Amino acid sequence: MSAYRQAQEPSDEEAIGLVLDGDTEAFAILVKRHRARVTRLGMSFFRDEDDAADFTQDVFVKAYTALASFKGKSLFSTWLLRIAYNTAINSKKRMREQISLDPETEMARAPGADELHLREETALAVRAAMADLPPRQALCIELYFYYDLKYSEISEITGYPVNTIKSHVFRAKRMLRERLGPIREDGDAT
Repeated sequence: MSAYRQAQEPSDEEAIGLVLDGDTEAFAILVKRHRARVTRLGMSFFRDEDDAADFTQDVFVKAYTALASFKGKSLFSTWLLRIAYNTAINSKKRMREQISLDPETEMARAPGADELHLREETALAVRAAMADLPPRQALCIELYFYYDLKYSEISEITGYPVNTIKSHVFRAKRMLRERLGPIREDGDAT
């Protein structure tokens, strides 16, 4: 085991430097550190654990092969989530193209009733409310709250201007507040 692993784990930038210097095992540090965020993003797009796991692996393979292009102008996590976002968007486009050719594919990908019953009622209510948001608002609010990203980081990931992101987040908050308001008052999702 390398000396840096025995002392303390290196920062993202140090781990990247080690990988680029030939220590390919150092990439495992980056995977370990960022896997959960990438997987959560995958789950938000695909809603299936197996698809999210495949997506996560694909994202890290792409990140590894493109690591030399990381210039440090943003955080590694932002750069990685940009790769993940683009990968997810491209995967969804391919899936839509396949579904348009084979309608039964869409039925096979729908989540089962057992999976839906395992989720907490509150999480279901929030997700249902988010599903009613326009896609750009839903993406921005998800990256803002679930991933705790700054507007500038969301801009780097999505390519949307910062002011547009602020507007999407503001409108999404307002719509969610209106939609979820009855839940807080009544304790009921109806």
